[in-house]
Amino acid sequence: MREASTDADIASTRCKGVNKTATASQVAVIGLGSMGGGMARALLAAGFRVKGFDVNPTNLEAFAAAGGTVAASAALAVQDTPILVSVVVNAHQTENVLFGAEGCLAAMPEESVVISSATMAPEAARDLARRVEATGRHYLDAPISGGATRAAEGALTILAAGSKRAFTMAGPAIDAMAAKVYELGDAAGTGAAFKMINQLLAGVHIAAACEAISFAARQGLDLARVFEVITGSAGNSWMFENRIPHVLEGDYAPRSAIEIFTKDLGIIADMGRSTQFPTPMAGAALQLFLMTAAAGMGKDDDASVARLFARIAGIDLPGQV
Repeated sequence: MREASTDADIASTRCKGVNKTATASQVAVIGLGSMGGGMARALLAAGFRVKGFDVNPTNLEAFAAAGGTVAASAALAVQDTPILVSVVVNAHQTENVLFGAEGCLAAMPEESVVISSATMAPEAARDLARRVEATGRHYLDAPISGGATRAAEGALTILAAGSKRAFTMAGPAIDAMAAKVYELGDAAGTGAAFKMINQLLAGVHIAAACEAISFAARQGLDLARVFEVITGSAGNSWMFENRIPHVLEGDYAPRSAIEIFTKDLGIIADMGRSTQFPTPMAGAALQLFLMTAAAGMGKDDDASVARLFARIAGIDLPGQV
């Protein structure tokens, strides 16, 4: 579904449907981790020829096993490729992908488009867009939401902003990667700003869910029963429903790591400070994620905030030795 915004509200929609149209177009994906790897597989399933690059050899092996073409560098991945999907961690990595010593922007054809999906501050997205467009190429500010499973299913939500030409060129690829695409205007940075609102809520909801399930453990409640009851009650949230099974299974393999939220909530803190807007809930959540990272769990699943509460309170959660 493509949803376009106007000055008033969301004005029109277009349903993509479940069958993605196969195409011979070629796409490069830089960053083949849990999200980028899933997005690359969704593009392959839609019929695209996909070249990929990642600094992690394990990610390259998984991509090759899925049928993708591994490139030896980012620059080689984008040669003769009209669409680049950059799925790295932050603005700094995005800048390196595009403009660094081994950057790939100069190797891209003219009239190509960069789909930038890293979470970053709006000012950073605007600066990158300006620099990319100065080369005659196009930039789509397109942060993502939905998690690794939805990425592999081509069922992400994409919060996109950019010129009409950028949307036209990127359209087939973003439709293959997303169940819902919000068209949020022609100014880069708008998609990034929307994503930060989402991340504020996501971080607070994860922290609250972990606090709640740990508090339930302190009360001696059956945690599986708590999950059943809360997911059927008004206190439920998407994050409670998605993350608490990790706690119940004692499985903290990173689907989304603690360090993601130390970064994103840190950006929100900076945005609030620069605009003199208080973000107390996001600030409290940031401190919980920072404490969890300081306790040695920064690269673990973000549900590890529950383990922090358990350590503080001296309680046992499932899977603890």
